[in-house]
This record gives sequence, structure tokens and C-alpha cells, in this order.
Amino acid sequence: MIREYKDTDIDPLVDIWYKGSLQAHDFIDSAYWESQIKEMKNKYIPMSETYVITEQTKIIGFVSMIEHYLAALFIDVAYQNNGAGKELLNFVKRQRNEIQLKVYKENLSAIRFYKKNGFIIKEELTDEPTNKQEYLMEWTRGTSN
Repeated sequence: MIREYKDTDIDPLVDIWYKGSLQAHDFIDSAYWESQIKEMKNKYIPMSETYVITEQTKIIGFVSMIEHYLAALFIDVAYQNNGAGKELLNFVKRQRNEIQLKVYKENLSAIRFYKKNGFIIKEELTDEPTNKQEYLMEWTRGTSN
């Protein structure tokens, strides 16, 4: 089930984000992700339009949007590759005509996932805080998927 995020969801969401970031971004020092926990909890998640996906009552993932920008899409590592990410992505696609996101160039599984779901690479950029290369990707309604 997908529902709107509640303030009481913040700790499980930050935990899913942190563990997922460590797993998906093993090319970035874990100290960087640790340094971002407070910002995620107090700023980024609360300022976003966030939806959670649950299995029974357990939160297994979330998506955060800022207008047409996909700021975060994370699934609990124990529940990955079971369709929850695609379900969340399709949920936000139904609400928008275009979506943009940034993904690290080294995060090959995420790039594959987004390409498979109709996103195309628009530009290569450098993420300032990490100095890592990233892609700006975009999906537009009416194109594939």
C-alpha cells in the first residue's frame, strides 16, 4: 500500500535512506552519508512531498518529490528487487507529466532501473559535495513507459 508520509514515519525513512545509501553508493565514504542524517531527518524529507510503501504495517520504502524533481527513491535493502521501487515510481508518474532526477554515474543498478522505466540521460554533471560524476535523467509522459 502507498500512502502519504506522516511525521511519525521519519525514523524508519531515515534508516532506509541511510542503509540504502551505503549499499548503493559504496564508492562514497560512509562518513559523508553519516554527515547527512540530520539534514535528511530535519530538512529534506519534511520539505518534500513524500509517500511510503508498506507491507502489512511495515514501511519498506519511500519516494520524495520536490515538484517534478525526484529527490529520493529508496527501498529497504531486505525488500529490494520485488517491484516496490517500480510501484512507487509509477505512483508519482501518474501525478506528473515529467520527472527529473540525478543519479551517480557509478550507481549502475539505479541507472538500469530508471532506463528500464522510461528515463533518458540528459546531461552529465559533477555532484559538488562528493565530486562524483552524475547523470541528470528525465522522463516525460507520452514517451516510453
